[in-house]
Amino acid sequence: MTITPGTPATSSTTSSAGRVWFITGASRGLGRAFTEAALAAGDRVVAVARTLTALEQLAAEHGDCLLALPLDVTDRAAVRTTVDEAVRHFGRLDIVVNNAGFLTMGMVEEFSEAEARAQMETNFFGALWVGQAVMPQLRAQGSGHIVQVSSIGALGGFALTGMYSASKFALEGMSEALAAEASRFGIKVTIVEPGGYWTDLYTTGMAATEPMDAYAPLRAELEKQFADGSVDSMPHLAAEAVMKLVDSDDPPLRLLLGSAIYDLAFDISRQRMATWAAWEETSRAAEQATEAPEGYGS
Repeated sequence: MTITPGTPATSSTTSSAGRVWFITGASRGLGRAFTEAALAAGDRVVAVARTLTALEQLAAEHGDCLLALPLDVTDRAAVRTTVDEAVRHFGRLDIVVNNAGFLTMGMVEEFSEAEARAQMETNFFGALWVGQAVMPQLRAQGSGHIVQVSSIGALGGFALTGMYSASKFALEGMSEALAAEASRFGIKVTIVEPGGYWTDLYTTGMAATEPMDAYAPLRAELEKQFADGSVDSMPHLAAEAVMKLVDSDDPPLRLLLGSAIYDLAFDISRQRMATWAAWEETSRAAEQATEAPEGYGS
């Protein structure tokens, strides 16, 4: 059902001149923080989520500035219908935040086909369907900003989160292409890569594979590393960074959120460059321009 907007709480939160946001996974975690920050700035928000119960109080407080709609982002037809309803309601879209996602913890070998596909359906295909649905409106306007919420897991593959990383790697590859395609229409795309935040990603937003005995020692080591080395922050800090991002006239293609992920990004990049350099001779020897072999392509 659609939550019917209530009476506006204050004039500052109901400005009709504000930008219009479309935020997926808006009922909790980072999505909720982005929604609250946008409303506090005087913008209007289409907040979508699988269930809307958690948005009822927010809708009552912000009246006509908030439109909460139910949506499963893996349903491509439903995504298009919901985007159309959002545009009819507010007349335009300015900022689209693809935030919906979840994490399945498990070794790659442990994943069933259903578990692997479910990870990709939400984290990758959900963002793809939303992007496809909003592009006609943004192209017609000649403006807009699509914010793709990725992860530290897109910087590299890590044991226990391999399929999650796979979904985020796919998201980033698609988003880079989308950025190149959308820029000629005045549309900006930014990939946001957050570190750890105190959300429900590791509780209600997480699933797990059936563990195999062979990986028990590695799993124990990793669990100890997580317990000793986890750095988590409050979600409002991520929201503040995203507000600065969307206020920028020249937003970056990528934005790291957090010191730990910032340092990790540089460490991974340096390691890759060192490996590439060590194998430079082999890499270059594998290429030699030549004419097409006789009969090629026939």
